[in-house]
Amino acid sequence: MLPFSYALRNLFRDPSRLAQTVGGSAIVVLLLIAAVALNQGMNSVLSASGSTRNIIFIGKGSEESIERSEVGIEAESAAATSIAGIETKLGVAAVSGEIIYQAPIKTAGGKEEQALLRGVLESALLVHSTVRLLDGHFPGPDQVMVGSLTHRKLGVDASELAVGKSIRFGDEELEIVGIFTAPGTVLESEIWFDRNDLATLTQRDSLSSITLRLATEDVDSMSDAELFTFQRNDLELSAIREDTYYEKLNIFYQPIKIMTWVTAALVAAGAVFGGLNTLYAAFAARIREMATLQSIGYTRVALMVSLVQESLLATMTGTLLAFVAAYFLLDGLTVPFSIGTFTLTMTPSVISVGLITGILLGTIGTLPPAIRCLLPSLPKALRSS
Repeated sequence: MLPFSYALRNLFRDPSRLAQTVGGSAIVVLLLIAAVALNQGMNSVLSASGSTRNIIFIGKGSEESIERSEVGIEAESAAATSIAGIETKLGVAAVSGEIIYQAPIKTAGGKEEQALLRGVLESALLVHSTVRLLDGHFPGPDQVMVGSLTHRKLGVDASELAVGKSIRFGDEELEIVGIFTAPGTVLESEIWFDRNDLATLTQRDSLSSITLRLATEDVDSMSDAELFTFQRNDLELSAIREDTYYEKLNIFYQPIKIMTWVTAALVAAGAVFGGLNTLYAAFAARIREMATLQSIGYTRVALMVSLVQESLLATMTGTLLAFVAAYFLLDGLTVPFSIGTFTLTMTPSVISVGLITGILLGTIGTLPPAIRCLLPSLPKALRSS
């Protein structure tokens, strides 16, 4: 076998080729890291947003979008008294009728962006168990409470949505009186209104949904909820588990994920083919060198290993640069989408994809030009110019 130092010295024989190989592999690895992180981030926030103990009642025909749903206000008390197994705290049933509405909000700085608004009463805190108040208090009339990531959703500085500031919805100005968190869920990108206020501002006399929380993950309670919708046909309700609802949303966003992969693959393919052309040209110029090494006793396998080592050094350097770029540019980056935000995280699986990609680029990507370089017979290779 050739010494490792031979591959290391050859790496710097052509600085321009080295820069192209390192840069190309860095681009490919960074794109794939970004694609995996985007998909995992969206999957994570949607799967964490739904609880197996929560059941949502929505209007029939609106099972895929709570925002389009309409539920009569009387259904809230009917569900609370008709379904067994609802969790209670201090004698209060964990049932929350809510209005969910998407509309433009203007911040104190004058920027206007779409936001997801949720009209709630205090019973919502019994249902959404991940919500924790960080500052201030629950909103009353003419007041709102904002999630800790709402400023990322609106694309403004966090100071513009601090307690004491105000936002404008339509012609109404509302004071921010609370900041809440709901780690890893879409809730912490929302703005919570007093339910009566939001009903007045949106001119509606119905709810969007009713969410109730079960004391346990009881199959019978889910059956009771479905039975309630059949018995009360006048309310025109459908019952769905909250985690199932967000699973369906995940499927709804599948085309976006596919487009992410397609875009990454197209750009990566261009970089890979460019790298292959560079390697073909570089190795073609070394046919006589490889033949000379064969003539003094080195086998084609040994030469192939040396070429792969040389390529791996370049691609793994590019991979390292991609990880550094991903750490500073992607890790912790909050990405807004229609119903909330999600955070890109350099998880072990994301890092593994990057490492595997770098290794494959340095091995499989090197084999075609290396085989072409070593394929000519020894006499023919020695006569090549």
